[in-house]
Amino acid sequence: MTTPWLSPRELSAWVRLASVLELLPGALDAQLRRDAGVTHFDYRVLSLLSETADHSMRMSDLARLTNSTLPRLSHVVHRLEERGLLRRAPAPGRSRSTLAHLTEAGMQHVVETAPGHVREVRELVLDALTPEQVDELHDISERILGRLDPHGALRPIVEQHDSGEPLTP
Repeated sequence: MTTPWLSPRELSAWVRLASVLELLPGALDAQLRRDAGVTHFDYRVLSLLSETADHSMRMSDLARLTNSTLPRLSHVVHRLEERGLLRRAPAPGRSRSTLAHLTEAGMQHVVETAPGHVREVRELVLDALTPEQVDELHDISERILGRLDPHGALRPIVEQHDSGEPLTP
């Protein structure tokens, strides 16, 4: 079988995307650590919980939505519990399931952290694009996500942001 090597244009696009994928997480992490004392992963956990109706979720579902292993998530949740930002409790009616529940302090932390995070996302990504390019980024990301998440595990999280309404904590 012959390897279908990348064309010069494909290679150029890929190198740029790979560079963004390398640099963006660190930049977002640095801002969140500096301004809110949390990592980007911590913030993702807290914000996912903040967006549920009862501010809680089964740990296994949270691990799936954050693309994390249960041991890694458990370690992060333990640190956030120590800070009073969330708590764990057995899931009602499920002897082996545990819920992560955002506390009032956790919700307040998300509310206080969100404006700085949004400013950083705007500055690093969205403000560099025209409105048409934002639409293109949406479409490109949707196509790639379909390949990376063929069973739609992240679909509920993605689609809850498709209402057209601005999201505020």
